[in-house]
Amino acid sequence: MNQLRMTKIRLLALGLLSLLPISPGWAGDLHIGAAQVDITPDRPVALAGQLYTRISTGVETPVTATAVAIETRDGDRPEDQAIFVSCDLVGIRPDMAKRLRKQLSERLPDFDSRKLVLSATHSHTAPVTGYDRNAPTKEGVMPAAEYTDFLVNRLEDVCARAWQQRAPGGVSWGLGHAVVGLNRRAVYADGTAKLYGATNRPDFRAIEGGEDHGLELLYFWNRDRQPLAAAVNIECPSQELEHNVKINADFWHDVRQSWRDGLVLGWPAACGDITSHRLYRKAAEDRMLQLRGLTYTGEISRRIVREVRDVAELTRREIHTSLTFTHLVADIPLPVRMVTTQEVAAARQAIEALQQKKGDQSLRIGFYQQTIKRFETQDQKPTYNCPVHVLRLGDIAIVTNPFELFHDYGVQLKGRSRALQTFIIELTDASGRYLPTARAVAGGGYSATVESNMVGPEGGQLLVDRTVEMINSLWPAAAPTGKNKSETH
Repeated sequence: MNQLRMTKIRLLALGLLSLLPISPGWAGDLHIGAAQVDITPDRPVALAGQLYTRISTGVETPVTATAVAIETRDGDRPEDQAIFVSCDLVGIRPDMAKRLRKQLSERLPDFDSRKLVLSATHSHTAPVTGYDRNAPTKEGVMPAAEYTDFLVNRLEDVCARAWQQRAPGGVSWGLGHAVVGLNRRAVYADGTAKLYGATNRPDFRAIEGGEDHGLELLYFWNRDRQPLAAAVNIECPSQELEHNVKINADFWHDVRQSWRDGLVLGWPAACGDITSHRLYRKAAEDRMLQLRGLTYTGEISRRIVREVRDVAELTRREIHTSLTFTHLVADIPLPVRMVTTQEVAAARQAIEALQQKKGDQSLRIGFYQQTIKRFETQDQKPTYNCPVHVLRLGDIAIVTNPFELFHDYGVQLKGRSRALQTFIIELTDASGRYLPTARAVAGGGYSATVESNMVGPEGGQLLVDRTVEMINSLWPAAAPTGKNKSETH
C-alpha cells in the first residue's frame, strides 16, 4: 500500500470522526414497535449466492423480513431512533437500500431514514435482487427487477408498521453460547488455504482462524413485560442449505418455529470465514442427528433457542424502560484493495478458460470481468466510503459493516470496545464482499483473492480502528460490570 495514499485516507477518516459527538447521549423513555412481513415471491425466481444460475423449483419455507423500531423520548420530545430490519436475503444491494430510504422518508416524515439499519441473514436460498444480475428470460420466472420492486414495497410496509406501532416498552440483554459457526478455511503444508478445503488430505495442517461461540442477545419487551422480539447475534451466516434449489430461510426459519414468544431478528456477526458446515467429524455429527431425529438446521435451532430461552428468563429481571440511547451514522473512507497487473492477467486467463467450457458460465465470467474493470478505474476511485452505524443502547454497543467480515476483526472490535457487550452486524446497507485478514490473503483461495474483495487488510484494520473510536466516544469511562443505571422493572 502506498504510504502517502494510506496517510491521506487515515486523515480523511480522522476528519470524519472529529465531527461526531463525544457525549454518551441522554437517558430517555423507550418506545418500541415490531412487525414482520413475508417476502416470498409467488413465482419461480433466480436464487442468489452461487456463481451459477439456480431457478427455484418451489418453496420449502417462507422468507421474511422482521422490523423493530425504537425511539427514546424526553416527555413528548424525541431524542434518538432506529429501525432494524433483518431480511432473509444473501445481501443488501446499495441501490435497493437507497430506494427504500427514499420511500421511507416520504412515508414516515418523523423518522430519519439514515437511521434505518437494513441487514441480511445471508441465506443462499433466497431470491436474487437488483437489475443487473441473474435476470432469467425463461417464461414463468420472475425477473430480478420485478422481485426487487415487490421486495422494496414490502420492506417499506413492514418498517412503517413497526414505526407506527411504537409504544412504551423496554429492553434487556445478555450473553449465551451456542456452537454453530465454524472456521471454513483449511490450510495445507505449502501455506495455501482453501475455503471448504478437504481435511482428509495428507498435507492438511490446520484450520486457518478462530471462531466465537458467544451469542449476543437483545430482547424487546412491551409494557406488560411480554416479549415483542429477540435480536440474535451469532457468528455464522445462514447458508447451511446453500446449494438447494427451493426457497428457504435456512436455520432462521427453524429458530422462528421453535421460539414463538416473539419475532426474531437474525443478525450475522463477523463471519466472513465462518460457516455452519463441518470440515471434520461430520460422520459423528450425522450420527447424533439421526439419534435426535433432526435435520442439521433443526439442530442449529435447538442449540440457539435453548440459549435464547434461558437468557430471556434471566434478563427479564432487568428490563430497562429508560436508558441512554445514541445512534451515530457515518461513512468511513477505506482504501480499496488495488488490483495488480499480474492479477489482471490471471483474470483474463480465467475468462478465456471459462469461455471454452460448456454451459452457462456468465456469472463466473462476470466475477473476473469485475476485477478487470476495477483495475481500469482504481486510480480514479482509490477509496470506498463504508457505511457504518454505531449505537449505544444502555450498556451495549451495536455496530455494523457491509462486508463479510473475517472473524479476527470481530474479536478486535469486541476486545477493544468499552461496552459491556458489543453486537456486530455484517452485511448491512450495502454489499461490500469479503474483507479478509492479512493471514488469509497470504494463504489465498476464494474469499481472500482480489476477485472476492473490494477492501483488503489495510482497510479492515482502519475500519476496526475507526469503529472502536466511535464506540468508545460514547463511553467516556469503562463500562460498568453490573446493572445499567437506567430505570429497570
